[in-house]
Amino acid sequence: MKIAIASADEQTISKHFGHAEKYVVFSVENGQVTERKTLPKLGHRYFSTEGAGQNSHRKGGGERGFGQQSKGKHDQMVRNIRDCDILLTRGMGRGAYVNLQKWGIKPIVTDIADIETAIQAVLDDTIINHTENLH
Repeated sequence: MKIAIASADEQTISKHFGHAEKYVVFSVENGQVTERKTLPKLGHRYFSTEGAGQNSHRKGGGERGFGQQSKGKHDQMVRNIRDCDILLTRGMGRGAYVNLQKWGIKPIVTDIADIETAIQAVLDDTIINHTENLH
């Protein structure tokens, strides 16, 4: 199993998936972490420098984060973790959440800030998915 965590500092879980610029990825075998690595992640800052600022996340008049342009951004954001089973973050939009599920990645919105504590909660199967914190 592979678990990706959205992070800015490699120690804490990002408060918002779209703002994180790194993934900390854990490989787990037989309930034990076998590898930890950091991968780059595109975030909202990258897309705003392309002239496609955050407001375009609503383009098309539909619900925020569900349009074709948003899906394209989400595709780019997760390209480095397509082989992961789980993604942990402390907040994200509904569009990103739904798109992750479509790619076979289980998104979990946690209230745990510390990466090591959250990984242990996943391994212990005690982590809680706070979907009420989706926006």
